[in-house]
Amino acid sequence: MCERYSLATTKQDLESRFEAEMLDNFQPRYNIAPTQLLPIITSESPRGFSHFYWGVTPEFSKNKPVSQKYINAKAETVHLKASSKSAFQRRRCIIPADGYYMWKKVGKKTKIPYRITFHDKRLFSFAGIWEEFESESGKVNHTFSLLTTEADALHQDFGDRMPVILERDQEKIWLDKFKGTDQLLAVLHGPDAGSMTAYTVSQMVNQINVDAEFLLKKTGPMDQFGNYTLFG
Repeated sequence: MCERYSLATTKQDLESRFEAEMLDNFQPRYNIAPTQLLPIITSESPRGFSHFYWGVTPEFSKNKPVSQKYINAKAETVHLKASSKSAFQRRRCIIPADGYYMWKKVGKKTKIPYRITFHDKRLFSFAGIWEEFESESGKVNHTFSLLTTEADALHQDFGDRMPVILERDQEKIWLDKFKGTDQLLAVLHGPDAGSMTAYTVSQMVNQINVDAEFLLKKTGPMDQFGNYTLFG
């Protein structure tokens, strides 16, 4: 499961890396969470950034938890399940990021947050699908889900799933409206585990309302009470 990521870059770097135009203002984001309005690139408009809600809109999630099924979809079955088959065929997207957070369980109630990035800190993208729906008020909303796959050696400490990360050539395939199922599924395996690194970060990342640059920095692993642990 992937439920938090970062996009700590500039509008100019985003446009350059993804060869797409961003008409909206953009500020670096250090602690992105579900229900937020975020930049993505869709197969319908690959030359420009769109802004969709991750998982569900804030109104939909009010006073109730956001289900994992809204924010993540399994890459192995995305082309088969009734809930995602149509989106896989017609509404694919990539989600720009420069890192993401996962939690290592070290006790019954203790989880240590880690940040995962490429060794060279480069921008990359997650594979995703998106949906369009009309709210009760008649407003058209757009949401996206991030695809996950089986955890590799780097991610196994954090659970059995990891986000699907695309290389540049894979992004073009994923956004190509004319690619077939086999070609699309072939890019959903994730990068070489040796190309990425994980390090402990502040427990403040657990607070969705904290969106600050210090969250990116490596810190000593601490438990939920602020005590240093022996787990790194």
